[in-house]
Amino acid sequence: MSTKPSKQLETFPNPFVKRDYQIHMEIPEFTCVCPKTGQPDFATLTLDYIPDKKCIELKSLKLYIWSYRDEAAFHEAVTNRILEDLVGVLKPRYIRLAARFFVRGGIFTNVIADHQKSGWTPQPLITLHHCDEQSSTRK
Repeated sequence: MSTKPSKQLETFPNPFVKRDYQIHMEIPEFTCVCPKTGQPDFATLTLDYIPDKKCIELKSLKLYIWSYRDEAAFHEAVTNRILEDLVGVLKPRYIRLAARFFVRGGIFTNVIADHQKSGWTPQPLITLHHCDEQSSTRK
């Protein structure tokens, strides 16, 4: 049985509902199609969220991201659509999606969108560790 792209996002219960904690994901193989030229657009997506009652299941996220491979979309539209879909299934306390598109016509495009749950107040910032971006090659 082969795996196929899907718009179905699955979740599982947050194992630590009482605690604010950050989930950080890097998705370096996002692809969609330019609606003007039909050429592929490539991006690295960085997803950070503070879950409430649900967490995203990784395989479903992978298949969801894969489902955009042949879809025509402007960078701004696709970034916000993905964020809205994630907000819809997760209802997180906070979520941010950053899409860093590769150069096209000499221009790099970065689109950053976020959402904060109504009534949720973030805890004071304490910086202990920074998640460096991962790469398939080490510097």
